[in-house]
Amino acid sequence: MLLASASNVPGADIVVAPWEWALFVGFVALLILADLFLFHREAHEISLKEAAVSTAAWVVIGLGFGLFCWWWLGGSAATQYFTGYVIEKSLSVDNVFVWAVILGYFAVPRANQHRVLFWGIFGALVLRAIFIFTGVALLQRFEVLLLVFGAFLVFTGWRVGTHDETEIHPERNPALKLVRRVMPVTAEFHGTRFTVVQAGKRYATPMLVVLVLIEATDVVFAVDSIPAILAISRSQFIVFSSNAFAILGLRSLYFMLAGAQDKLVHLNKGLGVILAYVGVKMLLSWWGVHIATPHLAGPHRRGTRGDRDRLAASRGEIHS
Repeated sequence: MLLASASNVPGADIVVAPWEWALFVGFVALLILADLFLFHREAHEISLKEAAVSTAAWVVIGLGFGLFCWWWLGGSAATQYFTGYVIEKSLSVDNVFVWAVILGYFAVPRANQHRVLFWGIFGALVLRAIFIFTGVALLQRFEVLLLVFGAFLVFTGWRVGTHDETEIHPERNPALKLVRRVMPVTAEFHGTRFTVVQAGKRYATPMLVVLVLIEATDVVFAVDSIPAILAISRSQFIVFSSNAFAILGLRSLYFMLAGAQDKLVHLNKGLGVILAYVGVKMLLSWWGVHIATPHLAGPHRRGTRGDRDRLAASRGEIHS
């Protein structure tokens, strides 16, 4: 019965060893360092062509890792990864437009925008890791949170899908008030520097203020996206890797879509449908109604935790 119950939880049987986690984190770190020090070492204005090429490259990397998961962990894990990747990528489009408002409000020079978004994405990865590990641990300990997350996603989907775009006021953000309260802020930019020393006193530059606001908005969007992906998979590795590759390409996507908000008139409705569907899926799973996800057929290069438990039970090694 325990094995049958665990089998209904997607991703619960996916096992990733600590050394495999270390290799993955090292690979992501290598990509981040290459992006910063190899391709964007000098601050410059990102052209539409460069943004398109970078976006395509990040998409190829993200999809390529999904194929690697298919070879490495099997078709079920790959399906969960691709589903999580698409959901996170879709929900992040709204985040891109909020960035455009923040960068425009503070008149960040276009040559400096990539640098502040780079560190914003880096911080987002750290925050997402905390949210994901905390979320999975809470769901494992308190199954009733399925109802809470599901109801929240349905409400959020309705709110996003039925409400018109509201004007964003960065100056009202509590994070901005906090920065100004902690340390003084210069009136002008100092290249890509986040702090400067003037007359023996440390000052924050507008770049630091923008970075803090970007991190604050990511926290808000993570509240929607993380529960949505936890409905797809409970594997911390699948959830984090799909999140990581989806948001790593957001900088390039920003430079492609920042001026296209008015043309995407049905974006909110589409995002609302995605959130509501995932919320309903999570609510139904509480009552034992599981909406099956078609799995990719693939090689089974390794056994999952469930496979090993069933094998042990067949040998008489598990008696309860």
